Amino acid sequence: MTPSVEREHRRSGGGRGGGARGRRNIALLILAIETSCDETAAAVVEDGHLVLSNVIASQHDLHAEYAGVVPELASRAHSERVLPVVRKAISEAGINLHRVDAIAVGNRPGLIGSLLVGVAAAKALAWSLAKPLIGVDHVHAHLYSGLLGAGPGGRHEANFPALGLVVSGGHTALYHVDSPIDVRRLGSTIDDAVGEAFDKAATILGLPYPGGPNLDRLTQTPGADDRAFDFPVSRIAPDSLDFSFSGLKTSLLYAVRGVPQRGGHFLKDHTWLSESSRADLAASFQRAAVGAVILKLQRAVQGGRYRSILAGGGVTANSLLRRRLDEVAKQHSLALFLPPLDLCVDNAAMIAGVAYHLLSAGRVSDLSLQAMPTTSC
Repeated sequence: MTPSVEREHRRSGGGRGGGARGRRNIALLILAIETSCDETAAAVVEDGHLVLSNVIASQHDLHAEYAGVVPELASRAHSERVLPVVRKAISEAGINLHRVDAIAVGNRPGLIGSLLVGVAAAKALAWSLAKPLIGVDHVHAHLYSGLLGAGPGGRHEANFPALGLVVSGGHTALYHVDSPIDVRRLGSTIDDAVGEAFDKAATILGLPYPGGPNLDRLTQTPGADDRAFDFPVSRIAPDSLDFSFSGLKTSLLYAVRGVPQRGGHFLKDHTWLSESSRADLAASFQRAAVGAVILKLQRAVQGGRYRSILAGGGVTANSLLRRRLDEVAKQHSLALFLPPLDLCVDNAAMIAGVAYHLLSAGRVSDLSLQAMPTTSC
């Protein structure tokens, strides 16, 4: 989609670090950069909702032979790709750099070398264009991804407070969300994130990288029985909203390779499995993993007065989880905001969306903004 070139835009007062005061009736364009892991991304978003461009350069092929992200390779690839990706995002939005009102960047959490590339690029752009700089927490942004594309007005406000769920390769957590920029964590994983558990399960089953999507596809094999294996669903404590997936992962490991021998060696691996057995194992694992997420989500829904569910992160692309989230929302008469599949993965549009609300609230950064490996929420 291309914005009208005749639409009026005014520069924010104060130049670098300026706010959005007095601009409520003027469309705001935010250019965002995201480089927290292995996706080099840039996007232009209007008024926090309308995605004018969303460009993602994936590194899957680069890391495939290692069955996981190699931090040094990721940061080098970001260095090579960040400027071409930014140029493409600007081009696809139909604007030039001077038309943007602010520069946003995902500055936490993530691989520190990867984050440094994005933060340096965003600082350079903000300084050279005399535009406000806005640092955004990547995990926080995932909560917003399902709100992209929504119309202006009171639609978002009408659905708060919301229950937030982030499920990704590095994070699994529940949040109380009072507004697009006010979130409070209710519970999180005490070991593996659910996305990491999916990837490790795929490795145990001999599936190629990226593991999570390939495991999901395997579960859809005709005849796959998700009740063939009774894998554990972690509860931790009767009222806990925290997650744990290490026991589930270990149960799958033993089901495939048997009990380890002295010294930790296994007598077999995935090669002994028939295709039907492998599909049954994948389906049973997925049922237990998604079941654990839904169990804690249900606990949180019953413990609060929520009007909607906001879900984001790479694992929201999982077919079973999407169905189960829809069931929970309907059961409790809640609005459900799920990102489309192209916004489940790491992307810059979600960074720009949150940045719009931070800018509107006057919560901007400056050139001392740091890359941080841990989340703030």
